[in-house]
Amino acid sequence: MTTPIRLLLADDQALVRGAMAALLGLEPDIEVVAEVGRGDEIVEAAQRTSPDIAVLDVEMPGMDGIAAAAALAERLPGVRTLMVTTFGRPGYLRRAMRAGVSGFVVKDTPARELAEAVRKVAAGLRVVDPTLAAESLTSGDSPLTEREADALGAARSGGTIADIARGISLSEGTVRNYLSAAMGKTGARTRAEAVRIAEQNGWL
Repeated sequence: MTTPIRLLLADDQALVRGAMAALLGLEPDIEVVAEVGRGDEIVEAAQRTSPDIAVLDVEMPGMDGIAAAAALAERLPGVRTLMVTTFGRPGYLRRAMRAGVSGFVVKDTPARELAEAVRKVAAGLRVVDPTLAAESLTSGDSPLTEREADALGAARSGGTIADIARGISLSEGTVRNYLSAAMGKTGARTRAEAVRIAEQNGWL
């Protein structure tokens, strides 16, 4: 009998994580070896349990799934990653591919197809939701620079310019410039609107 594919599951929603573990655990060639609810727990759990594949949600506390995938690729290059997300945003797909992710599917994928995606990633293939791939090709890259995205990400909490500047260790004037540039590039009238547009496109 062949050795089962060892899976690490990461999702901050316990119900979703449990359902995925139960469904994938029914497959004879798949074994769930770890479950975590935070992005910053992923690398440590992978070091402890030696999975073949990490199935990661994008939006998690502590560290988002794309950053966690990049950390995994650096620390444990033998572990392949498959992103499973509610938010099928083209910008997420582009960022995930840059982080070395092997697959990207949305959460309403049927269990049978998810198991098949896991097998394909384990075999060294790349799996991408076809609708998302098409949208990604037509939507183009994020117009934001890394620093503009940082400033906009820090503005999510709705703090003052001084709060944002402190949070990302920049001067208030520099933060104002980055936010102004981000608003111009997103066509937003307010900082909050710029955050919303960038989030909808998966640029943050």
